[in-house]
Amino acid sequence: MSVQEVLPLDGLAAEQEGHYRSDHLLVAEMVRRGSKVLDVGCGDGDLLQLLENRGIDGRGIELSREGVNRCVAKGLAVVQGDADTDLINYPDDAFDYVILSQTLQATRQPKVVLENLLRIGHRAIVSFPNFGYWKMRLQLLIGGHMPRTENLPATWYDTANIHFCTIKDFVQLCDEIGVKMERAEALDLYGRPLRLRLPWWVWNLFGEQGVFLLSRGGGK
Repeated sequence: MSVQEVLPLDGLAAEQEGHYRSDHLLVAEMVRRGSKVLDVGCGDGDLLQLLENRGIDGRGIELSREGVNRCVAKGLAVVQGDADTDLINYPDDAFDYVILSQTLQATRQPKVVLENLLRIGHRAIVSFPNFGYWKMRLQLLIGGHMPRTENLPATWYDTANIHFCTIKDFVQLCDEIGVKMERAEALDLYGRPLRLRLPWWVWNLFGEQGVFLLSRGGGK
């Protein structure tokens, strides 16, 4: 898989929804209007609200009761559930898109979860913090401690994140299970896409987070 296959990003410059996170705006841009979407690990429901504002039929699943309550208070269709154990209960092809936003690193079985996303949905959108980002590497090299960033603020002993990965790791996992990358973006520290056509190792070094639009491939 080469970075030359990445599609150009066109819609974000015209966005007026400044109070949404940049990765949420990018994810929403990848979803076609009128689609049926499941947001796994939907948190407080900000992404679901953005999707529904764009005419998308959104549903959510969230582990924390507090998150579910906030979503329901916003009028969102969200149930309490665990990505590791409850996705198996969803039928094949139930959604057009299944989204896993900044949650992959908190799952116990990332590979199984990714396979379930693409079983339940025709496409999957996955975003995650890149542990290969240069500031992460520098904190390990110079500071000698587990890195902490704005996207990963918790200490090593008080975090829900148990499977950190890099952009390179994720690309290798997609290749291993035969997933097709329809679109891939690496975002810098400020949420801006790295627009240059560069090899994966550069993305792995300078991308603070990755956002991938996936579909089922031929398998391996």
